[in-house]
Amino acid sequence: MKRYLPLLVMSFMVVLLITGATYLIGYAGKQDKSSLPMVSVYTTLPIEQVEVLAQEYERVAKVRVTITPLTERDLLSRLTEESRLPQADIILANRKTLKQARHNALLIPYQSEYTDIIPNRFQDTDGYWVGVWYDPVIFAINRDYLNVTMKKPSKWSDLPSDANQRLGLTDFLAADAAANLLYTLVAANGEQPTLDFLKKIHPQVVQYAKFLATPARMASMGEVDLAISVHSEAMRYVKDGFPVQIIYPEEGTAFLLTGVGLVRGAAHTVEAKQFIDWLTQEDALSIMAQHKFYFMPTNSETPTYREYATKNLKLLDNHDMYSPEQQRKILDKWVQQARLGIK
Repeated sequence: MKRYLPLLVMSFMVVLLITGATYLIGYAGKQDKSSLPMVSVYTTLPIEQVEVLAQEYERVAKVRVTITPLTERDLLSRLTEESRLPQADIILANRKTLKQARHNALLIPYQSEYTDIIPNRFQDTDGYWVGVWYDPVIFAINRDYLNVTMKKPSKWSDLPSDANQRLGLTDFLAADAAANLLYTLVAANGEQPTLDFLKKIHPQVVQYAKFLATPARMASMGEVDLAISVHSEAMRYVKDGFPVQIIYPEEGTAFLLTGVGLVRGAAHTVEAKQFIDWLTQEDALSIMAQHKFYFMPTNSETPTYREYATKNLKLLDNHDMYSPEQQRKILDKWVQQARLGIK
């Protein structure tokens, strides 16, 4: 028995080494997130969009991103309440919220070689926030209808392009992105011409949807002939092979800009700045597209930006010139004149 003892000890050591190595290999892929540097994000965006970005950034940069989803009002209120001891490092929100945050002295300027690339129309003039992507309003037209119609609509003034055309759009009272179109058209064309246009198309509107995704779905399913939709929702159906085509209005169109700003007194300033820079790059938009979030980048040096530059997309910038009170009056007039037909 004694002569076999060295062999048994050696065998035991080999097993122990193999087991230990296997354990370490398994553990190596499970890094303790609490040991990672972090950045805290307050956002008004849908949580599923931001989670995609957070998970990818954590993977490539080894930085833990914590997300707190809030309404626009709650985000601004919380930043104000926490101003002496900020809990957020950055906010990721629409232009309206970012502008209000700057107005309330809740942000500090940040500019870098990455943000400097972004065109001026997509960022604050003093660097308090920078746009990272935008979502224009477009026409999503059913291809079966397109094959039989005598006139392909390419302008707002083309609508309705025939007496039987069925239209779909999101209720201006239901979503800020939809109301943004109303304010933009009023700013570009005048209040009464815009109300007259919306009154003209009203009889052919099949549904004033409550959600931004609905009009694009209806056009893809043939429930309407043409939908006034945001680009990101229509592109989902295009990519999935549905019979729908996107048309960019020739006169120009409204768009919803999403941007990021650095919170005054942020605890993780270095990590926050690095995350802001990453959000402006192609990798951020690419990972979102992989998860079917199709937004247009603001960075003019990215391949995706250059791809959309060939679409002759014209953006109308003067959509946020109205105060909240003025916006309410415009909405009221739309309801009375277009929806209810009251002069």
